[in-house]
Amino acid sequence: MLALSLGSVILFGLLTGSLLGVVIAASGLAVLQFEFNGNFSVLGNATWNLFNSFTFTAVPTFILLGEILGQSGLARRIYGAISPGFERMPGKLLQTNIGACTVFSAISGSSTATTAVVGSIAYDEMRRRGYDRRAIVGSIAAGGTLGILIPPSIALIVYGAWQNVSVGALFIAGILPGLLLAGLFMLYIAARAALRPGTVPTAGEVMPWGRALIASAEAWPFVILVFAILGTIFLGLATPTEAAALGVVTAILLAALYGEFTPGRLWAALQATVRTFSALALVIVGALVLSQAVALTGLPQKLVLMVGEAGLPPPVVLTLIYALYLVLGCFFGPVEMLLITLPFVFPLVTGLGYDPVWFGIVLVIVIEIGLLTPPLGINLFVAMAVSRNEVSLGEAALACLPFWLLMLAALALITLFPQIALVLPQAAGFG
Repeated sequence: MLALSLGSVILFGLLTGSLLGVVIAASGLAVLQFEFNGNFSVLGNATWNLFNSFTFTAVPTFILLGEILGQSGLARRIYGAISPGFERMPGKLLQTNIGACTVFSAISGSSTATTAVVGSIAYDEMRRRGYDRRAIVGSIAAGGTLGILIPPSIALIVYGAWQNVSVGALFIAGILPGLLLAGLFMLYIAARAALRPGTVPTAGEVMPWGRALIASAEAWPFVILVFAILGTIFLGLATPTEAAALGVVTAILLAALYGEFTPGRLWAALQATVRTFSALALVIVGALVLSQAVALTGLPQKLVLMVGEAGLPPPVVLTLIYALYLVLGCFFGPVEMLLITLPFVFPLVTGLGYDPVWFGIVLVIVIEIGLLTPPLGINLFVAMAVSRNEVSLGEAALACLPFWLLMLAALALITLFPQIALVLPQAAGFG
C-alpha cells in the first residue's frame, strides 16, 4: 500500500509539471513525518555522506570533461581521423557515426553528450553528401546510447556509488557488452546498405588505405585521453574520480595545444557543467530523502518476502523488472530512473541471487533502450535538435526501431550468458 501511494504521489507530481527532485523529496518527507513522527535526523548524515563521497565526485568531473570536448575541436578532429577507415565499410559515414559514438563514449560517460557532439559534427556534412536524413538520425541516436555503457559511464558511477558496488568492476564489465552493441549496430547498417542502397550515396572518392592510415594518426589525442581515463583505472594507478580529473586536465592541455580552447570556452564549459549538475543534484537529494524513508519502513525487505511467498521464479521477476524500466524509460532520464527505483529494485534483485555487477550492466542496457523510446526518449529529441527538426519524432523513432530491437536481443543474450559482462571483471580480480 505504501509503495502504491508513493508511486501515485510521484506520478501525480510529474503529470502536473512539478520538479522531479522536489516531488521525490516531498514524498520521502511525508513518509518520515507521518510514519516516524517527523524523524528527520537521518537526512543530514546521509546527505553529507553522499556528497562527501570520493567516488561520487567523479560525476560532475565527467560532465565537465564532456563539456570541454564539446567546446573544443578535439571531437571534430577525432571524427575526421577515424572517418576514412569506416567509409570503406558498407554504410560508409553511417558506420563512422557508430564508430565515433563508440570512441566518444570511451571519454565522455554521457549518452546525451555523445549524441549531441557526434550529431553536430556529422549531420550537416552527411546531408550535403546525400545521405537519408532518417538514417543519419537513427545512427546518431542509437550510437549515442553507448555513452552510458562503455566506460567511463556516469550512470554506472551513480549505480556503484548509490549501492556500494565497485565502480572499477562496473567499468570493466561494460566493455564487452558495449562493443557487442556497437558490432550489432554496424552489422545492421551494413545489411541495410546492401538491401537498400538508396540510403547511402554511391558517389564519392574512397581514400586509399595508405592515406587512411596516415589520417587515422590524427586520432592520437583520443589515445592519450583513453589512457589518462581508462588506462589509469585498469592499471590500478587511479580511482575513477582521479581518472576523471586527469582526463579534464589532459583534455584542456590537448585542446590548448591545438589552439582551439580559449578561456571563454573554458568558462562556458564550467557554466554548462554547473547547470547540468545542479539539476541532477536536486534529484539526487530528493532520491536520498526518499531512499532513507523507504529504508526505515523496511519496504525493500517486505518486497523480497512478498516475491518469495508468491513463488515467482527469478527469471520471471527479472523480466518484470525489465518491463518496468522499459516503461519508465519513456518518461525519465537514466540517472533519474536509477535514483528513484534502486532503493526498491536492488535489494530484490540481489536477494534473488543475481550478481550486482552484472545487474548494473543489464540495467544500463534497459535504460539505453528507454533513451530511444517515445514519447520522451531523450536521445530522440537530441538527434531531432541536431537535425534542426528536419526529422519528426515519429520518423526518429521509426529510424531507431531496428536498433531498439537489436538492444533487446543483446539484453536477452547477456541475461542468458552473464559471463559476457562478468568475464573481464573476474579476470581482473574483482571476484
